[in-house]
Amino acid sequence: MSCNTTVTRLHVSSVGQAQRAPVHLLPCEIEHNGPAQVSQYFDATIKDRKQGKTVSFRGRELKGQELSCPQGFTGLVLKEINKPGSDQEDRTVRVTSVFDKLTYWNLETAPNSDDTVVMAMDWPELAEAIHGPVED
Repeated sequence: MSCNTTVTRLHVSSVGQAQRAPVHLLPCEIEHNGPAQVSQYFDATIKDRKQGKTVSFRGRELKGQELSCPQGFTGLVLKEINKPGSDQEDRTVRVTSVFDKLTYWNLETAPNSDDTVVMAMDWPELAEAIHGPVED
């Protein structure tokens, strides 16, 4: 039996150099790889309402919620360092920015506790409760 593994290496020095940046998780695939003027086309139109954030993106209504990273965790935005002519499966990445919260968007329905992204933010606390030491 053969096992295919891929190794991803992180340039640790890039973590200390990274700046904080706003992060939005959109319910779509954008075929663009590079910087975007998000504040010019997105942030300016966000409306805070009682039931959460709303915005129109390419004519579709999105409803959002700001989620904080679990305590003790920091989010990383990574960029692959391309090696010209390399056909290796191993990858090397560097940190381009860091975040401690993100805005999570759904199409037409507000994010809720059943969404996988919302549940993922609760996982470290739940895992600690399940796997942590038991007090007598």
